[in-house]
Amino acid sequence: MSINGQAYIAGAYEHPLRRAPDKSLAQLHAEVALGALADAGLSKDDVDGYFCGGDVPGTGPFSMVDYLNLKVRHADSTNIGGASYILHVNHAAQAITAGKCDVALVTLAGRPRSEGVPKGGLKRADSPVQPDYAWETPFGMTILNVYAMCAMRHMHEFGTTSEQLAWVKVAASHHAQHNPNAMLRDLVTVDDVLNSTLVADPLHKLDCCIVSDGGGAVIVTRPEIARQLKRPLVKIRGAGEAVKHTAGGAIDLTYSAGRFSGAAAFAEAGLTPADVKYASVYDSFTITVIVQLEDLGFCAKGEGGRFVADGNLIAGVGRLPVNTDGGGLCNNHPFNRGGITKIIEAVRQLRGEAHPAVQVANCDIALAHGTGGMLGTRHGGATLIMERE
Repeated sequence: MSINGQAYIAGAYEHPLRRAPDKSLAQLHAEVALGALADAGLSKDDVDGYFCGGDVPGTGPFSMVDYLNLKVRHADSTNIGGASYILHVNHAAQAITAGKCDVALVTLAGRPRSEGVPKGGLKRADSPVQPDYAWETPFGMTILNVYAMCAMRHMHEFGTTSEQLAWVKVAASHHAQHNPNAMLRDLVTVDDVLNSTLVADPLHKLDCCIVSDGGGAVIVTRPEIARQLKRPLVKIRGAGEAVKHTAGGAIDLTYSAGRFSGAAAFAEAGLTPADVKYASVYDSFTITVIVQLEDLGFCAKGEGGRFVADGNLIAGVGRLPVNTDGGGLCNNHPFNRGGITKIIEAVRQLRGEAHPAVQVANCDIALAHGTGGMLGTRHGGATLIMERE
């Protein structure tokens, strides 16, 4: 069953707050849901499918369906971390194609900044029932040192440099300066990144994403409904999802699940990376972007460092504009999960509604890709390819 052309993204909304101490988590979900529905020109009574991650308050999707007072006939709370929401658009399109629902709502919200959720440098809160616990937890694994290990391996294998990693952050800051809601709007240089605190060799503080409150939502619907709405048409062309694990210890740290999810998405879309005018790529760390760009086929394995250098990810300057909202490195990273913001900025680009300073000319094909879990261990990849009709 192909979803190519069977579903459209009719609404998209990103919460403007990056710190929300006076709002509950459920309230943030409700506010982004209402924003996306208003953007689409629909009401909550039109929604008959609901999709969320495992991070929602309460019991799976049930508590939020109750809180939002929805009447749904299909719900899905598949959880692959920060990539969940890109996967949810795929699952929503599949459900629509199968006749399980007509209007699907996908939401993400979080308050890690207000709640003081531990950042990546702290030890993981593992449970002894995890099958990997005995093999990883005793070694003090943290999110930060695992990504640093991937970066170090990429440098060893391919000669990638800290300067090349820094260019990912520099591009994000060039875009974020035009985003009034971005958490970090100051321009930074390669030297700024290299002179920031070394937090886990070879990663510096400015190689790491921000931690913000906020969230976002999208509306996915069937073609005949999308065409009745007074919004630009964003058609889903293809999607892919994949899991990569530690392979019994024989893990190769230089590639991600995006190698497989990207190939599946391009095959379903009948497109190639050369067709993509804009890409939203998950940016938990600068190394994450480089590895994923390689795995998605925008450059050969090992060429990612040279691909991103010298401003090649900056809109209007580079060969492939990436994360023109400032991404997770500068703009927004709610609940330490940024997948939904990747979809929202891609939709803005396809509609021609991105900030004029970063709008990609003739943007007709866009890609959103996420990695959930941790790059150096088990993780999921989700890729979505969209077209302006």
